[in-house]
Amino acid sequence: AEPMDPERKRRMFELMVAIGYKEIEVGYPSASQTDFDFVRDLVRFDLVPDDVTIVVFTAARTDLIERTYQSIEGLPDAVVHMYTATAPTWRNVVLGKEREELHDMIFRAAQDVARGGEGHDGWRFEFSPEVFNLTEPDYVLELCDAVTDQWQATPQRPVILNLPATVEMTTPNVFADEVEYVSNHLVPRDAVVLSLHPHNDEGMGVAATELAVLAGADRVEGCLLGNGERTGNVDLVTLGLNFLTQGIDPQIDYSNVPEIRKTVEYCNQIKISERHPYAGNFVFTAFSGSHQDAIKKGLEAREVAADRVGADLDKFVWLVPYLPIDPKDIGRSYEAIIRVNSQSGKGGMAYLLKTNHNLDLPKRLQVEFEKVVQNYADETKKEVKDEDIWRLFKDEYLPVEESGATAAGAVVGDSKDE
Repeated sequence: AEPMDPERKRRMFELMVAIGYKEIEVGYPSASQTDFDFVRDLVRFDLVPDDVTIVVFTAARTDLIERTYQSIEGLPDAVVHMYTATAPTWRNVVLGKEREELHDMIFRAAQDVARGGEGHDGWRFEFSPEVFNLTEPDYVLELCDAVTDQWQATPQRPVILNLPATVEMTTPNVFADEVEYVSNHLVPRDAVVLSLHPHNDEGMGVAATELAVLAGADRVEGCLLGNGERTGNVDLVTLGLNFLTQGIDPQIDYSNVPEIRKTVEYCNQIKISERHPYAGNFVFTAFSGSHQDAIKKGLEAREVAADRVGADLDKFVWLVPYLPIDPKDIGRSYEAIIRVNSQSGKGGMAYLLKTNHNLDLPKRLQVEFEKVVQNYADETKKEVKDEDIWRLFKDEYLPVEESGATAAGAVVGDSKDE
C-alpha cells in the first residue's frame, strides 16, 4: 500500500546483491521522483557491483524514455526495459489502437530507445508485449521480430524479449505452449534472451514458470517471496528452491531464508503466510501425531545409518518422511519441526523431551504420558509448548521438592547464597 522509500529500496537491493542476483530491476524512473532519485543514487555513489546489471522500466513514450536514460547516465552497464500492452482488450479499451497503429507506436518507441543507447555498448534493451498470454501469437511474433531488427540484435549483444502473463487466466501448460511457439519462431533466436514475467492470479505462477522454462525460456522475472500487483509476481525463492530440489543449481544463496523473509517483510510492509512454501513459520512443522511419529523415526534412522557408515550427519543423504529438504540447508532449525496440540500423539511430545531434555521415554511410558498431555491440550484448547510438556512431566513423575528440604529429607541452607 505504501511504496518503498529510498531506505527500504536500498535494503532490498543490497539483499538481492548479497544472495547473488545479477540483473535487478530497480525502478520506474520516469514514474516518480523517488524512483528517479534512487537510480541516480546508485550511480552517483557507485553502489552497483561490477558483476551486477540494473534494469530500469519505461512505457513506450518518447518523453518517458528520455527521462529513463537520464537516470542511468554514467553507468557502464544497464538494461532499458520498454513495455506496451498488446492484448485485444487492452488495445481497444485502454489504448484505442488497431494492430497496425500499435505496431507503429511500438516501432517508433524502439527507435527512441535505440537512439538513447547510442555510444553505450554496455546498455542493452528489453521489450515486453504486456499481457502476452492474451495476445494473438502471430502478432506477438510480428512485434518481437520488428523490435529485434530495430535494435540490431546479435548473439554478442542480444535483446531481451520478455513475455508477461500479466493476468494469469489459463492453466500452466497453455502458457508454456505459448512460450514454446514464440521460442520456435523467433528470428534470429540466438540473438534473443527469451524471458518470462508470470503473475499469480490463479495461484499457478510457479508451476507456469517451471513449465515455460522447460518450453524454451532463458530468463525469469519475479519477486522475492512473490510480492507484486494483485496476487503477486512469481516467487523467486520458491522457484529457486524448487529448481534446487530437482537438481538444478539456481546459483542464488538461499541458505538463510529467515533473513530473506525478515528483510522482504520489512521492505514491503507485508507479512507472508504461515504456510508460505519454504519460508512460512509452519512449513517444516508437524502437528499431526502420525506425521510427528514418522519424522521422529526418520531422524533417528538417519542418525543410525550415518553412524553405521561413519558419515558426517550434515552431509549424509536426506530421507525423512514429510520433510522434502533438510530445514538446516535454508537456515531453518529443527526446533519448530514438531509442535504439539490436541491433534498430536505420543511421537511429538516424546521427540521434544528427547531433543530438549535428553529423556528417551520407553514406549509404554510414552503411551501413558500421552494421555496427560492430551488432557491438558483438550482443557486449554491451545498449542502445548515444550515448557508445558516438561512441567507436566515433572508434576506427573518427579519427586516434589518441599520448602527447606529435598524429597529425601536432606536439609538445605537457610541463606540465599547457599
